[in-house]
Amino acid sequence: LPLSLDPKKSLMMSCCSKIICSGCYYSNDLRTHQEKLERTCPFCRHPAPKSREEVDKNVMKRVELNDPAALLQMGLRRYGEGDYDGAFRYISKSAGLGDAGAH
Repeated sequence: LPLSLDPKKSLMMSCCSKIICSGCYYSNDLRTHQEKLERTCPFCRHPAPKSREEVDKNVMKRVELNDPAALLQMGLRRYGEGDYDGAFRYISKSAGLGDAGAH
């Protein structure tokens, strides 16, 4: 199924920068809970982060690897914090690496 055009109905996995719809994420979370499994990413099976610091650490790892989706996410975060120069650098680099959402 294609992702919704509404970005509020999907989220980015911090471990692999893949985007998943909220319903699919919920379904995977429900399955892991019912089967008493450890929560993991449905794409790469990396253990789910337990804190905001772990999420930030995962995103920074992806940024250091020049992942276009992670660079865009970091740029949007910097923009929200008011760091417009930093946001421009991250978003420009993301666009240069081919992320269509950064254009």
